Amino acid sequence: MTQDAQAAVTVPRLHEFKQQGRKIVALTAYDFLFARLLDAAGVDLVLVGDSAAQVAAGRESTLPMTMDEALYHCRMVRRGIRRALLVADMPFMSYQITPEEALRNAARFFKEAEVDALKLEGGAAIAETIHRITRAGMPVMGHLGLTPQSVRKFGGYGLQAKDEGAAEQLRVDALALQEAGAFAVTLEKIPAELARRVSAELEIPTIGIGAGPDCDGQVLVLYDLLGLFEEFRPRFVRRYAELGEVVRDACRRYGDDVRAGKFPGPQESY
Repeated sequence: MTQDAQAAVTVPRLHEFKQQGRKIVALTAYDFLFARLLDAAGVDLVLVGDSAAQVAAGRESTLPMTMDEALYHCRMVRRGIRRALLVADMPFMSYQITPEEALRNAARFFKEAEVDALKLEGGAAIAETIHRITRAGMPVMGHLGLTPQSVRKFGGYGLQAKDEGAAEQLRVDALALQEAGAFAVTLEKIPAELARRVSAELEIPTIGIGAGPDCDGQVLVLYDLLGLFEEFRPRFVRRYAELGEVVRDACRRYGDDVRAGKFPGPQESY
């Protein structure tokens, strides 16, 4: 890894990456061990996603995630990161009620978990909230397209912004987030051509997930990438390992050895 690659990733550096045409690499993490591995692998941005509610806690959606749960995961991840930018999802209803309450909750992430930035879902409707938080010195990333906290409204996790009107609204929302002070915006599960146009129009970086190859960076849920989460597999996921089966096989072999009296052996005994 070069000296430049080892330098800490900051919000200004992400803007430099966009200007240089250097793709931004982002993944989720929820604990110290995986955070340390991702940081060592050179990941630029580590997101403590509210997806933890599903992949780590077994819930059906991201909606049940609480502030205390989110802060707990962030504190663990913080200890594993030296280089990457640490971004935290603000949980459902922690920022939607009033900008003042959102500001108080945002501050907790910086004071109690020492995150580098936050991510909020929504478009122009939350622009004032983003402006309040960023004006207080706390960087914010936006999130448009398929916003999982709105899954009840969408009726599922389908492709968003499919028609011309919805596509134009997403473009307007992206510009509103930029104007409000967002340093980047996640584009989830939208047509690739729309993501290309929005990425070209914005001055801030776009991070895609199911939004085609022309975003300024890409993010995936780590447990999807590793083949650990097997409940469902979105089309936009590429699995780089199948660790679910590796873990099952290792545990089966351990169980066989224990039952057969082969573990522990002399080398594991004192």
